[in-house]
Amino acid sequence: MSRLVIVSNRLPVTIQKEEGDLIYYPSAGGLATGLNSLDESWEKIWIGWPGQEIREAWEREAVRRDLARDGLYPVFLTQEDISLYYEGFSNKAIWPHFHYFTQYTTYRDKYWEAYKSVNRTFAEAVIPLIREDDLVWVHDYQLMLLPAMIREAFPNLSIGFFLHIPFPSYEVFRILPWRREILEGVLGADQIGFHTFGYMRHFLSAVYRICGYEHHFGKLTVGNRLVNADVFPMGIDYEKYAFPDVEPQEGNGPLKIRELAQKQKLVISIDRLDYSKGIPQRIKAFARFLSDNPQYQGKVTLVMIVVPSRANVSQYKSLKEEIENLVGKINGKYSSFDWMPVHYFYRSLDFSELTTLYQEADIALITPLRDGMNLVAKEYVASKEASKKGVLILSEMAGASNELMEALIVNPQDRQDITDALLQALEMGAEEQRRRLERMQERIKKNDVRHWAVTFINEQKKLMESQKAKIAQRLSAEDKKALARAYRAAQNRLLILDYDGTLMSFHKDPQAVVPDDELLHILKKLRDQDGNKLVVSSGRDRGTLQDWLGHLKLDMAAEHGVWIKRNGEWSNNTGLSVSWKERIRQVLENMVERTPGSFIEEKDFSIAWHYRAIDKALGEKRVREFRDVLLYLTANDDLQVLEGNKVVEIKNAGVNKGKAALNWVGERDWDFILAIGDDHTDEDTFRALPEEAHTIKVGLDKSVARYNLLSVEEVRSFLASL
Repeated sequence: MSRLVIVSNRLPVTIQKEEGDLIYYPSAGGLATGLNSLDESWEKIWIGWPGQEIREAWEREAVRRDLARDGLYPVFLTQEDISLYYEGFSNKAIWPHFHYFTQYTTYRDKYWEAYKSVNRTFAEAVIPLIREDDLVWVHDYQLMLLPAMIREAFPNLSIGFFLHIPFPSYEVFRILPWRREILEGVLGADQIGFHTFGYMRHFLSAVYRICGYEHHFGKLTVGNRLVNADVFPMGIDYEKYAFPDVEPQEGNGPLKIRELAQKQKLVISIDRLDYSKGIPQRIKAFARFLSDNPQYQGKVTLVMIVVPSRANVSQYKSLKEEIENLVGKINGKYSSFDWMPVHYFYRSLDFSELTTLYQEADIALITPLRDGMNLVAKEYVASKEASKKGVLILSEMAGASNELMEALIVNPQDRQDITDALLQALEMGAEEQRRRLERMQERIKKNDVRHWAVTFINEQKKLMESQKAKIAQRLSAEDKKALARAYRAAQNRLLILDYDGTLMSFHKDPQAVVPDDELLHILKKLRDQDGNKLVVSSGRDRGTLQDWLGHLKLDMAAEHGVWIKRNGEWSNNTGLSVSWKERIRQVLENMVERTPGSFIEEKDFSIAWHYRAIDKALGEKRVREFRDVLLYLTANDDLQVLEGNKVVEIKNAGVNKGKAALNWVGERDWDFILAIGDDHTDEDTFRALPEEAHTIKVGLDKSVARYNLLSVEEVRSFLASL
């Protein structure tokens, strides 16, 4: 049976001490619901903080014993840990920063040190419980360093990470002093999940600009691993809200809500107390609505539920005061003896009150300034399963707006936009309400919290299988031994090696990768071994290769095979035209003028535009702009447009590295052939060689090569071993 190890800041239970006894209360969060719904093929264990500081050794032992019965394992934190790691770094640095409230971001080294320390405490609790074939799933912003810490102990373990809050744009994220450490921590995971494509895009942009890892459709190569970043919008327990299991008349709250709903049109607003929720802006927008639409005074009531949160934090205290002042102001201005415009409650609701409020409300006004998902919007829509009556007004800044397109989408900072939406909602006909709700309900029902959890786990399992396949293709220790034996047994050996990305790492300046002493030593040793023919086959120009490697007296191919050096003499493919270069050069010079930092590299029979030193996205935009122009200009000239690693090269179509390789393959009967290369131009070499040749691709991209090595360092190590 596969085992799922869940790690989150809090366990799905809370411990409270009552008269000396430890009492356990289940948490009613969406995460617990989703993960508990996974089928029985998964054995689950859950690791997290139990919600109380527990100091005494006997109490800790009792908690461990009690929780272990349900597969729960506590991480014990001190009050200082909670103060500095949770209330400090998590909620005074990451939370405001990731929600774009950078004015509230607190930069304190002691918070950061506590965050690292507690993440390490979690790692020390998790690592002893892990088996090699487990699937680990780490949750949320409090534990962003944990995936890399677990990875240190288990290099081949399958680790997932899900961020339940927004990920900010690179321009905002880069301000954090600890930006690289946070990204490297998250990149310890194999699969990284976000609520929306926008958050994923911001993350990948930050990873590229700060850590240098490029992605291909969300997949990155990090060391020897493939990492997948993807979108998994979190859902709700649809049935729970569509068909609530509560008595219709239970409690005084539901009765009062129904009584109020019979007299007024109800607009509801439900949020945790937080500056990201846009509560003051919402009250001001409602005040404008009453001012602009006096015909609705006395007929519409805003029921505002604000759930207490972080009451000891100064920003939250002042926010509560502001909300209460605004509510007092609007009620003082517009109230009559039988009507109050805003009913404000600073407390949480029980489930029967909440579902009654959802069912009775004519409008849900949900306008956060920034929100990872916002499940309240989905709960409201689900609660309208029976009636099909109600309108959702939703902020475009909530992740849920990407799924609930039939809601009235508003800018939460635009009071007029919200005012107009309220008027539209109040005047919307029953048939249009039904049509909008049914479409949203269908989507929410299908993509519920169970679907979210199962999809994430299934995708991680697929990734794990893909990783195994990649590992199987990698040149293992046994493969290296077998290749070394074949190499030593052979009398005539042909070795064809690419240069950039194979023997030397890439650099922003192509002329800065002059071969170092280590590489020159390896090449000399290979050249001098009896029976070896060593060839360097590169896209570089003949002059550069001659300057860098000419003294080694190797055979070489330059410009993808336009120039061939054999037995000390250079020769070229006769009949190749260069008359086309003038037309192409004009286009590329225009690109350089418009794109500072890019440059042209001109070779004898090809011309290239490099954009290594500029923003990758800008370079790709320019490539898209002139790709069609180049294809038009080269259509009648038998030319080929090659898109490489931040370079576009135009060359004669009839020439490639594969054809160049045939110059040496046909030279004699080789009993050992080895070719190593890193990009698509080297695929021509691999295809041209006999079936029994040993072909190695550098990197994890798809290839016809038989094996993979992951880096220049691995290539050098392997060649040195030969």
